[in-house]
Amino acid sequence: MGDPAGIGPEISVKALCSQLIYKRCKPIIIGDASVLKNVLSFLNKSELKIHAIKSVKQATFTYGTIDVLDMGLIKAEELKLGEVSKEAGEAAFQYVKKTIELAMRNEIDATVTNPINKAAINLAGHHFSGHTEIYANYTNTKKYTMMLVHENLRVVHVSTHVSLREACDLVKKDRILEVIQIAHDACINLGIEEPRIAVAGLNPHSGESGLFGNEEVEEISPAIDAAVKAGIFAEGPIPPDTVFSKARGGMYDIVVAMYHDQGHIPLKVVGFVYDSKKQQWDAVAGVNITLGLPIIRTSVDHGTAFDQAGRGTANELSLQNAIDYAICFANNREQKRSKERRKGYGERVYRT
Repeated sequence: MGDPAGIGPEISVKALCSQLIYKRCKPIIIGDASVLKNVLSFLNKSELKIHAIKSVKQATFTYGTIDVLDMGLIKAEELKLGEVSKEAGEAAFQYVKKTIELAMRNEIDATVTNPINKAAINLAGHHFSGHTEIYANYTNTKKYTMMLVHENLRVVHVSTHVSLREACDLVKKDRILEVIQIAHDACINLGIEEPRIAVAGLNPHSGESGLFGNEEVEEISPAIDAAVKAGIFAEGPIPPDTVFSKARGGMYDIVVAMYHDQGHIPLKVVGFVYDSKKQQWDAVAGVNITLGLPIIRTSVDHGTAFDQAGRGTANELSLQNAIDYAICFANNREQKRSKERRKGYGERVYRT
């Protein structure tokens, strides 16, 4: 449910108000029942019930009853909504860790994360820059990347939570090729049979053949050439100021961005819609997905929004989208496993 002092608990409840979700999957929240009961009170959702459980096996997965694997870490009456705290950071971190453990034991098929506050988890002594790094650490994953998705626009990143100066130094052939391969595999897992991958340049106009920087010539182009030789459809380096428009228009299935903001800004421009008259967000859409993990992890593409916590106005659209993608990945993975089992059975029969 994310940081208990943020909007994560609220949008979790709002998302599970949808009967359609219960028809498509079996949802369970990892968090604190006390906090979620408080959410029901300020949302005036007396028709819903919080079902506190200690194991996944105890879940009923019944619409109208929200199953919560109750960690017992935070009491609503002791929680200060909208504030960074060591206690909330510790709880948020333990929710994530527990979720990963359940997925690694195959007790759950996919994980969806709500926002955590980086300052809060660091106050609690857990020195990670975000969910992505926590998941990589506890799944022992070395090769991974972040993918952002909104409608037909998909973006993966060569680097994420580092300074801009360090991000430029991380633009290296091997890493770029690695991300291109991960992007290709992700599209396949989404059902795109022949993915078209656009690789963005780092510098203005993709360096203009070395006039504005050498990264395109020395690192990015060689990585693209290697990907093409491996049978992957990859093009570039394409100037960053046009590549996202091309992908949005359908020319490409996914874009490889060189650093965090290069990929985040265009996606949030199209996914986040603010109404100045109402002074609130009409839409906060987009999904954050960690690729390369042995388990499925999708997430909202926004922060804890402490300024909105407890007001009942938080927008759950991004979470709904994240759940949709988690279901899609889980279904495609199961179909792939079923095909492999049938293939293995056929081979055994043939050999016999």
